[in-house]
Amino acid sequence: MQIKKLDHVNIRTNQLGAMVEWYCDILGLRKGKRPDFSFGGAWLYAGDQAVVHLIEVEDAGAGSETDLKLEHFAFFAHGLSDFIAKLDRLDAPYRRSDLPDGSRVQVNIWDVDGNHIHVDFESNA
Repeated sequence: MQIKKLDHVNIRTNQLGAMVEWYCDILGLRKGKRPDFSFGGAWLYAGDQAVVHLIEVEDAGAGSETDLKLEHFAFFAHGLSDFIAKLDRLDAPYRRSDLPDGSRVQVNIWDVDGNHIHVDFESNA
């Protein structure tokens, strides 16, 4: 077995509408088709791939075996200057980190539930 790519991230939230809006506005994902589960949620797409699965819960919890939280997940993208301009225009907080070896730039952002995401760009982008 060999892992090829990140398929999707599953996030539990009690702020479904705000989370959908944030991921669509900030990351440019779009809401798309989702199986008819017995619980609320949304699948957010990058191209033809559902990369963020949101699960609607009453209480997002503080983190435990049944209420999991994660430290971060990351996307790789192109268009660093356009992305920074968008974050500035939307007044969205971020932190830029250049890797010590100069290979990548990470733009660290946080969604409305406080989940840490970084979007990676080649440093010459």
